[in-house]
Amino acid sequence: MTPRFNTATALPRYVLQQGVNRLRVFRRSDDGAMTYPTIAFMLMMLGIGGIGVDFMRMERDRTHLQATLDRAVLAAADLDQTLDGKLVVQDYLNKAGLGEYYSAENVVVDDETIGRKSVSASVEATFEAHLLKFSNGSDMPIYAASKAEESIDNLEISLVLDVSGSMRGSRLSNLKVAAKDFIETMVANTEDGKMSVSIVPYATQVSVSDSLMAQFNTTGVNAFANCINFDGSDFNTTAMPLSATYERTMHFDPWYRYRKTPLGSSHINNEVCDTLSSREALVMEKDETTLKNFIQNLSAWGNTSIDIGMKWGTALLDPSTQPAIAALSSGAGADVPSVFSNRPFAHNDPDADTLKIVVLMTDGQNTSQYFIKPSYRDPQSDVWYDPNNAQYSVKSTTNSYYYWVKTQYGHSSGWRSSVAGGQNAFNLSYPELFSYTSVRWVRDYLVNRSFVSSNGNSEKNSRTKAICDAAKAQGIVVYTIGFEAPYDGRAVLRDCASTDAHFYDVDGLEIKEAFKSIATSIRQLRLTQ
Repeated sequence: MTPRFNTATALPRYVLQQGVNRLRVFRRSDDGAMTYPTIAFMLMMLGIGGIGVDFMRMERDRTHLQATLDRAVLAAADLDQTLDGKLVVQDYLNKAGLGEYYSAENVVVDDETIGRKSVSASVEATFEAHLLKFSNGSDMPIYAASKAEESIDNLEISLVLDVSGSMRGSRLSNLKVAAKDFIETMVANTEDGKMSVSIVPYATQVSVSDSLMAQFNTTGVNAFANCINFDGSDFNTTAMPLSATYERTMHFDPWYRYRKTPLGSSHINNEVCDTLSSREALVMEKDETTLKNFIQNLSAWGNTSIDIGMKWGTALLDPSTQPAIAALSSGAGADVPSVFSNRPFAHNDPDADTLKIVVLMTDGQNTSQYFIKPSYRDPQSDVWYDPNNAQYSVKSTTNSYYYWVKTQYGHSSGWRSSVAGGQNAFNLSYPELFSYTSVRWVRDYLVNRSFVSSNGNSEKNSRTKAICDAAKAQGIVVYTIGFEAPYDGRAVLRDCASTDAHFYDVDGLEIKEAFKSIATSIRQLRLTQ
């Protein structure tokens, strides 16, 4: 059926046809089809990008805030810090442009006791977002927290101090001031009973007390002092087991020629093994006055044996000597405070949380260490002594006479006899002979033979290196001080130190700054959170 159009209201047929044609063209055309999706996608990307940018800004500020807060609490927790911890934290934040985040309520200074100080700080604030708000977001929270603690837990320290002859005068005076200041600083910043200090004065040898020497198995005789001649292998380890056998240093004078005293009177006083109690090693002490008085009473003379000083210093930090320390810490008048009866702790013991320190100081270099040859240590000598006239005699190797020396200058003033001094004379052992007569006098005027051997610079340098390497291998921190020392001495000390930063090359009063720096370094400043 053909439709009929109302001529009064209908459009002309050609107009309608054109409209239909245009609609058909529009339907087939894809121009502008992606406009709206593209706009929507761009808006979505802008929102996501805004979130990313704001999160990056926030993380940047949070990292900056955290780093500043870490530095602030470290400074506030320093035991040397005299300002209030809250003010220190606030000052750090202000100078970093982060003062807006500071809140006194969020800074806590606690556990401020001798040897320990703890400071914690936290920030809970709002970070202002920018682009995030385009996606209907809001400001974000920002957090930072830090805690620092400076503390000195268990400390075992050996001060190994050169008291050889070259230390006389101003050097020894400057050492005493510096070492006493070191003791004062360490005691003031350490809880009582947490720190033990051993002081090992060394020259040609290291002398120890009768009570400590009695803990070791030794061979040989010395009625006046206690020293040990270590074997080369002893320097390969810090251990000094009580089960081992050690050679006791004899009492003798290897230097002076004209030295002879009546037997039983004053023994020779230029001995290798020092008889002065003021130069015996002080073992594991904690009392400030006792330590400072010991340092003040030190005197200087003798050769330099860095290796022996270091051996004893490390042995007093090694658990092998713990039974000896336990014995010295018990009973009335104990040499060691009872609180140290379980020291030295084991190396690297996590339960003990112990820091072991050696401070080795010298003004020189290794020089000769003398000892009596093995064949002249214990047996009877071929020297006789008459107490009635304080005369020594020896049998001639060419005839049957005994030659008596009436003076200290030789046979020319003596006389001879066919008997060994009659009924009053008696045969001397070598320990008896050398305790009252220098070995050079015996050699030159009684028996023409050499009684003494020695270890020289090169061998002792090797031994020093061995014991220093052994100490560092056990985790012992080694500080060394070359006090106006020659090149060879400085080289030995630099190699011995834990690192180059642990070696100090000082002159004069600079030694005080070296000990001060070591005291600061020992105090462990660590970030705990």
